[in-house]
Amino acid sequence: MQPDRVSHAASRLRILAAATLFSTGGAAFKLTAFTGWQVAGLRGAVAAIAVLVMVPEARRAWTWRAALVGGAYAVTTILFVQANKLTTAASAVFLEDASPLCILVLGPWLLREPVQRRDLWVLGVAALGMALFFVGVEPPRATATNPLLGNILAAASSVTFALVVIGYRWITQRPGGSAASVAAAAVSGNVLAFLVSLPWIFPVGGGRAVDWVIVLYLGTVQLGLGYVLLAQAMPHVPALQASLLLLLEPVLNPIWAWWIHGETPSAWSLAGGTLILGATVVRIVAEGRERRAGVAA
Repeated sequence: MQPDRVSHAASRLRILAAATLFSTGGAAFKLTAFTGWQVAGLRGAVAAIAVLVMVPEARRAWTWRAALVGGAYAVTTILFVQANKLTTAASAVFLEDASPLCILVLGPWLLREPVQRRDLWVLGVAALGMALFFVGVEPPRATATNPLLGNILAAASSVTFALVVIGYRWITQRPGGSAASVAAAAVSGNVLAFLVSLPWIFPVGGGRAVDWVIVLYLGTVQLGLGYVLLAQAMPHVPALQASLLLLLEPVLNPIWAWWIHGETPSAWSLAGGTLILGATVVRIVAEGRERRAGVAA
C-alpha cells in the first residue's frame, strides 16, 4: 500500500475514533446537574487547556483564521449543549449531523470543492429527514424538557458545524496550514465558548463532585482528545468525507442515552435519523467504489 493511501486510511480511523468520543457527550450532558451554559462554558475551558497540553504546536499556530473558525466552533458547541439539555440526545445529534447537507451547499462556494450531481439526492433526503423531526415533536420528559426549542437549536448547530468542518479544511489548505492550525482553532473556539457563557456560569458552588468529574471528562477526553484526533486527520480528508465519517457519532449517541438514561427517541426522530444516516452511508459506499475503480483504471 502506498504511503499516501496509508495516511488517508489512518486519518479516516482517527475521525472514527473522534466520532466515538464525541458520541458520549449527549448522555454525559444529561448526567450533570449543571445548566447548559455552565456545561458549555466549563467544558470549553477544560478542553482548551487539554488541547494545548496534548498539541503544544497549537500555541504557535494561532492566526486570525483560526480565531474566525473558532467563532463558528464556539457557537456550535453552545447550541449543541443547550439542545441536548432540551431535547433527546438522538434528536440533537441527528439534527446537528445533518451538516453534510449544509456542506453540499456551502462547500463549492467556500472551498472550491465541486459537488457532483449525484450528491444532490443526499441533499434532498437529508432535508426530508430534518423535516421529520418537526412533524412529530416529542412530548417533554425529564431528560428533554423542551423538545421543540431543542430541535431548533440543534438544526441551527448543523449549519454552524458545517462552517467548522469547512473552516478546518480552509485553514489547512492555506500556506503553513497543518493539524496544529486546526488544534489552534479548537482552542480558540473553546476559549470563546467559555467567555460567552461566563455571565451564566456562576455561581457553581452547588455542583456535586460527580458534576465536576463529568465536566473534566467532557473537556479532556470527549472533546479535547476527540478534537486532537480530528485535527490530525483533517489535512488529509476532504470536508464532505470527514463530515460523513463523523456520522458514526449519531449512531452511537442514542445508544449511550438509552443505556444510561433509558431515553428512547420517537418514531419520527428515528425515521428522520434513518433517512439522514442512510443517505450518507450509501454515498460513502459509492465513493469508496469510485475510488477503487479509479485506482484500478
